Amino acid sequence: MGKETAGNPNHSSLPDRHALRERVIEAIANTMDLYGVNHTFGKLYGIMYFEDRPMTLEEMKNSMNMSKSNMSYAVRSLTESQMIYKLEEKKERQDQYLAETDFYRTFQNFFGSKLQREVDVMLEGIREVIPDLSAMILSEHTSSEDRDDALRDLHKLQHAEQYYVWLQGFVDQLRDGKFYGNNTLQTTDKE
Repeated sequence: MGKETAGNPNHSSLPDRHALRERVIEAIANTMDLYGVNHTFGKLYGIMYFEDRPMTLEEMKNSMNMSKSNMSYAVRSLTESQMIYKLEEKKERQDQYLAETDFYRTFQNFFGSKLQREVDVMLEGIREVIPDLSAMILSEHTSSEDRDDALRDLHKLQHAEQYYVWLQGFVDQLRDGKFYGNNTLQTTDKE
């Protein structure tokens, strides 16, 4: 059988390309929602993912039917996650943005930044508390019950610290692209 063409009577049974895109855009938005990204922001990323050109805030606002303030917030959030990039060149004095379309890089950027934040917050908190717990354990003024509790807490925190040191190594390897096998990340001029 040959390819169906516009002249073929079966052409009308072909799905609309825009409807197919919309299904994937909705899937992207739903997936991002699983990871704590606002569904609307995920939808904006999905729309930009399929664009073959940079978009201005005005173009994004019109495609999403959102207010300018909500659009600015969405763009700021996606930019901070490195899912979209602000370009140097402007279009009619308006900033332009381009989506990162390499899902490996998107994964690397999104999860790398989220995990790095977790590591930083937790290690700081743990390392801030360990000296005080140690002093409490060693103090002659600490009751044996408080000493036992502090010792249990100290062991838990030392175990947690080991985990976060391991997680830092994971984040470092993620950023270096160690987990992508033959699908290595390509360097772009966006970095």
